[in-house]
Amino acid sequence: MLQVVYGQTKNKLVADRLVDVLKPSALEGTLYIGYPVLASADEPISVDALLVSKAHGLVAFLFEQSIPGAGDPQVWDRLRNNQDRVFFAIQTHLSRHDSLRKGRKLGFEVNTMTMVPAMPASPPDPALHIVDSQNLISALTDFPELPAEFERPLNAALQRVSTLRPAKKRTGATTPTSKGGILKRLEQEIANLDQWQKAAAIGSPEGPQRIRGIAGSGKTVVLALKAAYLHVQNPDWTIAVTFHTRSLYQQFTDLIRRFTFEHVSDEPDWSKLRVLHSWGAGDRDGVYTEIAAAVGMTPRDFLYARNQFGRTNAFAGICRELLAAVEQQNVDPLYDAVLIDEAQDLPEPFFRIVHHFCKLPKRIIWAYDELQNLSETTTPPPEVLFGTDSKGRPRIELSNVPGKAQQDIILPVCYRNTPWALTLAHALGFGINRKEGLIQHFDEPGLWEEVGYEIQSGALVPGNKVTLKRRSDASPAYFSQLLDPADAVSTMVFKDELEQTEWIAQKIEHNLKQDQLEPDDILIVLPNALTAKRQAFTFMEALSRRGIASHLAGVTGSRDQIFEKRSVAMANIFRSKGNEAPCVYVVNAHTCFAGYELITLRNTLFTAITRSRAWITLCGYGSAMEKLSMEIDAVSKHDFTLTFKVPTSSELAKMRMIHRERTAAERARIDKAQKGLSEFLSAVQRGDLPIEALPANLRTELAKLTGSLTAEEPDDA
Repeated sequence: MLQVVYGQTKNKLVADRLVDVLKPSALEGTLYIGYPVLASADEPISVDALLVSKAHGLVAFLFEQSIPGAGDPQVWDRLRNNQDRVFFAIQTHLSRHDSLRKGRKLGFEVNTMTMVPAMPASPPDPALHIVDSQNLISALTDFPELPAEFERPLNAALQRVSTLRPAKKRTGATTPTSKGGILKRLEQEIANLDQWQKAAAIGSPEGPQRIRGIAGSGKTVVLALKAAYLHVQNPDWTIAVTFHTRSLYQQFTDLIRRFTFEHVSDEPDWSKLRVLHSWGAGDRDGVYTEIAAAVGMTPRDFLYARNQFGRTNAFAGICRELLAAVEQQNVDPLYDAVLIDEAQDLPEPFFRIVHHFCKLPKRIIWAYDELQNLSETTTPPPEVLFGTDSKGRPRIELSNVPGKAQQDIILPVCYRNTPWALTLAHALGFGINRKEGLIQHFDEPGLWEEVGYEIQSGALVPGNKVTLKRRSDASPAYFSQLLDPADAVSTMVFKDELEQTEWIAQKIEHNLKQDQLEPDDILIVLPNALTAKRQAFTFMEALSRRGIASHLAGVTGSRDQIFEKRSVAMANIFRSKGNEAPCVYVVNAHTCFAGYELITLRNTLFTAITRSRAWITLCGYGSAMEKLSMEIDAVSKHDFTLTFKVPTSSELAKMRMIHRERTAAERARIDKAQKGLSEFLSAVQRGDLPIEALPANLRTELAKLTGSLTAEEPDDA
């Protein structure tokens, strides 16, 4: 089957004609429209279309809108020069890759064709390939097959992902069966963009685009590649790339730099391609601070925002303030395109501000994974995020129209996490094996299949029981070939915090000395941001006694990046987001077992687990960890399947009411009520307050309440 990826093109009519001819054919491969952009000595070269297929190899198409006349040598010279120019640009670009060479030449042919509305008289040069829709298929048969050994590396080179191959040599990984040896083999795999990633990264609709991706599906890489592509295609555009987690700044900068260099062998114009934090800080601009300055408003800092709106709603509060100011003015848009990562963590007013400051046709691309939201259940649909106009119509609507770039894309394949870790993350995040039942669920049950699961039994229908398992094609084969599930996912229950700390420190020492891992292969995730600093210093001391350097990201380490080459990284859950490590230890996982705002707690656990690329260990202590361990064991005992009853709409609403995030005032009232209830029960048990002494109406209400509750073992959280 031929996949068509619609990038930017100035010759849409000819492009559509090319697609109309090739799409019904039996070709297997990819047809890129308006891609790639290649460097030359003079200026970047855009290829009108590029076909990569097993049957006909690599074919670059140039589009001609007029029919060349037989007696017009200047036209024929121009067509020949254009083909030669594209040929040498592709040849030069691909020759840089050792994996594509055979001896002193490429291991396959680079072919060029010019497509015209109708065939003219025979070209004066028989080597000049001129085709129209009538003879295109027959002309392709002149080109040889693509040798099988060059198919994957060619796609990697064209898609720019070959530049993501690790710089690490791992010279210390001398034992193939050690963790370092296994990791070395995992990292040597050449990752090609899958069909969904290609559509998301290269596909360029005339307007907005939503990219929903399962954890580890490559959303950040896709956005970086898309930003680089849009930048080299449109160097005059002002493009903003923004995100929630500050440590993503360096990652985006590095990725965009490498992708842009792959396109045009030059540094991006950072004055046009802006990598901006969503908020910004005193030493670094953000989307919020830029827009505030544009409307003459003094940007608010975190201290002000926290005092006015509370820690949780700090950014949402100041964005509402700014939105009110923006809506009172006629503002000139600042950006031609805005790319937003981690959209699940950004408030609705932020999206509406971005909409005001993005030029028509509103090229706003936002990407998210709903379960990585650390505070809410779901990311609102476009009509809620961006609001409606004065006539009540949604400001942004999405549609996937055949023959055009898709506006709504789901990335179902997980490249970062093992299938076992991802299944466990979903099991704990949703509360699949929780005795009290589910904690949360997708609004649309069918989304399970879209994110890479298949039905083993039952049906994804509200009220029905269903058993799900990850599809084999939803994870790369190398995970199953190189890793063992029992080693990839493990749990440790300790008697106290000290035992937990010493065990993890000892295990990390073994990782470095025996497993042949390196310090920046390891990440310790501290779920509770408020206690992270205290816990980190305890770990630093335990590791230091073993001669191991360590740092807490953003405190004793850089604010903008997590990892340091010779130091083991520790990070709270907010710093961890958007980052990954081969070997991850989750500390105090028991704190996410139960409690108020359980959706937030379980999403925290989901996010922590999905930081791991190969090995994940969940650690904790006490009865809560014992119970959490039972949930974890149930997943592995059932061969990493998920069995549950699909909730009805009323059950979903009840879950969200019970487990939702609370305001500070609500938490204070709950704490006060809980304290009062505890004192009441103690008084009854001591005999200080006989039940019979209570007023009749209170005894009646108490009897009704206790009759509606079932006796359960208390949870320790």
